[in-house]
Amino acid sequence: MDPDQSTETTAPTRKLDDAARALVEQNLPLVRLVVAGVAARFPRHADRDELASAGTLGLVEAARRYDPALGVPFARYASTRIRGAVLDAARSADFAPRSVRGTERELVATQESLSVELGREPSRGEVAQRLGMSLEALDAHESRQHRGVVLSIDAPVDAQGSAAALAETIVDAAAPDPLRRVEQRERHGYVRDALALLPERLRTVVVGYFLEGRTSAELAEELGVTESRVSQLRSEGLALLRAGIAAQYAPQPPDARGRGRGTDRVAERHAAFASALAASSSLRGRLGTPPAAATVRSA
Repeated sequence: MDPDQSTETTAPTRKLDDAARALVEQNLPLVRLVVAGVAARFPRHADRDELASAGTLGLVEAARRYDPALGVPFARYASTRIRGAVLDAARSADFAPRSVRGTERELVATQESLSVELGREPSRGEVAQRLGMSLEALDAHESRQHRGVVLSIDAPVDAQGSAAALAETIVDAAAPDPLRRVEQRERHGYVRDALALLPERLRTVVVGYFLEGRTSAELAEELGVTESRVSQLRSEGLALLRAGIAAQYAPQPPDARGRGRGTDRVAERHAAFASALAASSSLRGRLGTPPAAATVRSA
């Protein structure tokens, strides 16, 4: 098929003659001028190069149909054809209907007019009153406009030369940061392992009080001790849990903490608990289902 022919039924099939070809070559800069002149009416996602291509096709069509006998300068005639082709291409790339775009232009014009009259930014109520509509109708119009906006996630977020793209600024509240989720799962795994490693009496108190909602009196009766002793066991269990889990995030291995303190039984016990916690499961186990953990004897 000849490159100067088109498969579209609306386009002429005859070739450009030498005169028409010369008109196209001489007036190619006109396409960019027309595109720039109507740029304000483009949807944001419309590609300027694609619109310029449509304008070039409009120029070719103008050169095919131009009749010098009409007495109209070619540039004026071609500008109309180019503008029509560019606007048609822009509308075809727009998701919003023409009625929505027309209302959008009316809203912008009204806001600008009121700003000049009032010497300040008009309120939404003033804009709605000038347009002769309620605030609810204005909200509905703006909602339809927002639904017609299309943005590229690869586009820069500002015009200040920032390399950041829009996609990098989008935060999905339903999908937290993956790294943070992994850290939370690992921490939960440590808590699960640490609870399993607590001596039996301490585990009974901590789990019963904090996870099962049991009272100190109930736990005291079960263990055959006073409520004061239950409070002591609860504090002792929490201290052991905190020390063991904190040691997993310390710069030195848990089994090195507290060593050489033979006279400090609490420090030795915390160090032994931290070492047992470190060996109780692997990272894969903490992030998933951990293996059964052995219980550390009370010192």
